[in-house]
Amino acid sequence: MNRLHAELERLYLGGLVFATKDAQDLSLVDARGRVRALVLEVAQPTGWDALSEVWHGVQMELELPAPGIAVSGRDGLQLWFSLQTAIPVDRARAFLEALRMRFLAHINPSRVRLWPTPEEPPRHAQLVPALQADSGNWSAFVAPDLAAVFSETPFLDVEPGEEGQATLLRALQPMTPAALDEALAGMRATALPAPAPAPAPAPARITEPEPADTPEQDPRRFLLRVMNDETAPLALRIEAAKALLPGPR
Repeated sequence: MNRLHAELERLYLGGLVFATKDAQDLSLVDARGRVRALVLEVAQPTGWDALSEVWHGVQMELELPAPGIAVSGRDGLQLWFSLQTAIPVDRARAFLEALRMRFLAHINPSRVRLWPTPEEPPRHAQLVPALQADSGNWSAFVAPDLAAVFSETPFLDVEPGEEGQATLLRALQPMTPAALDEALAGMRATALPAPAPAPAPAPARITEPEPADTPEQDPRRFLLRVMNDETAPLALRIEAAKALLPGPR
């Protein structure tokens, strides 16, 4: 086993039970439906501009180890997350979906690819580095300070050196399942809408008590009602109106 294979085993393959031993042909989802590699890919034209937000965010905000950065060999750049121990595919998908919503919600979903996929059986990204037979280009891990260079051409046209690839992988550390669970819980919590504030109680209406009728007010109200009552005899309404006229002073 050379240095590169040893690093791939340490980060993405160790402890899994694969149906095939050919590293270039195997699915990174093992025979038990578990994974140690979680891959988030953003296709052109957004490329590294968008993916760098995730790369920085998982370290600064989620306090997770830096994922590996790779060119897909086709049309995208990838982040490769390594897990210390294998987890089920659905747990891996939940983490990747949370990352997409947290850092890439502004990117068209058709340009974001998450591996493993949700279908049954799930598919996974091709192990890096690998030759793309249809184009003759290579996928490869790249250094963070060179990732932007590959935004428009996310591939190598020559085979990457094994020693250089191994050196890039050696700097990476896998995350523990506990760290993944904590980060996932934090992303879900911040994604929940804030509870609506309870409506402020309506101020109590202070109703002024109507003044009690006084003896001098009662006759006036009575006369007003008579004067305005169209069903009352006209003579009676006239007399009521006369009674309401102010008297001589």
